[in-house]
Amino acid sequence: MPTTIAGRSLEVNEEGFLTHPDEWTEDLGLELARLIGIEMTDAHWAPIRFLRTDFAAMGETPTLRRVSTQTGIDVKSLFGLFPKKPAKKMAYVAGLPKPKGCV
Repeated sequence: MPTTIAGRSLEVNEEGFLTHPDEWTEDLGLELARLIGIEMTDAHWAPIRFLRTDFAAMGETPTLRRVSTQTGIDVKSLFGLFPKKPAKKMAYVAGLPKPKGCV
């Protein structure tokens, strides 16, 4: 379904995730984060950039465990950066589909 975010017309699914990850930019990521109450810092960008790179290489959104093991950022820290549902929130901000197994 079409929606407008940061002045851009974008396609999103029923949960608000971008349906075309290639339309994502860091400016759009800033706005997506703002929409869910997250103010991006360098600490936030590290896992987001990993998600984007890993998605391009693997073809699917990495799980929370993969983000933690591949980046060295412990799960507790990821919960601190993206409270309550970090995997889902990171994917949303990164403009990627929700990770498999994520509710």
